[in-house]
Amino acid sequence: MIPTLILFGLVAGRWWRTTLLAGTLGWPILLLAQDIVRPGAGLLPVFLLAVVNTGAGVLVHQTVFRGAAWLRDIREDRARG
Repeated sequence: MIPTLILFGLVAGRWWRTTLLAGTLGWPILLLAQDIVRPGAGLLPVFLLAVVNTGAGVLVHQTVFRGAAWLRDIREDRARG
């Protein structure tokens, strides 16, 4: 469960808003459809876990993505002199 959401965040993290929304809504819907959880008060922790775990994957993706862009900018600046 948790690795699936982290992997989803890592793969689709470039579109972080859409990824967080899809992970936060999609995972609880999937668990409801498979009758793993029941509607009600017990669903709130499922939503929270979904957003936190998807967010962890997105955070790693965005860190690597932005870090690579930053390094590319530095290299281009040095190449120009």
